[in-house]
Amino acid sequence: QVDLVESGGGLVQTGGSLRLSCRVSGRPFTDYGMGWFRQAPGEEREFVAAISKTGLSTSDAALVKGRFRISRDNAKSMLYLQMNSLKPDDTAVYYCSARSADGLGLETAEYDFWGPGTQVTVSS
Repeated sequence: QVDLVESGGGLVQTGGSLRLSCRVSGRPFTDYGMGWFRQAPGEEREFVAAISKTGLSTSDAALVKGRFRISRDNAKSMLYLQMNSLKPDDTAVYYCSARSADGLGLETAEYDFWGPGTQVTVSS
């Protein structure tokens, strides 16, 4: 069993920045590829970014490319999402996720474990 807990969400103005963190415990962090997803009210959960077990490969959704950056610190068992130039459309609950398979997962079904989420609200 792997436990994931997100933090760092909050209220920010358009153009502002936030850094989300995800603490992973229960199993070796390097056993898992990681991802960030988000879900706005009335919408399906959507892919934001993914990172491989080593951290050498990443992928970003087109909507966040150039503004968001995923990273991981394997020594601290931490996953991060640096979010810059935030827009009201970025408002959502952001979820951290883990998968045992190699490579990058871009779909929710490819992930085995999920955190409870952290709310990000961007005001206009």
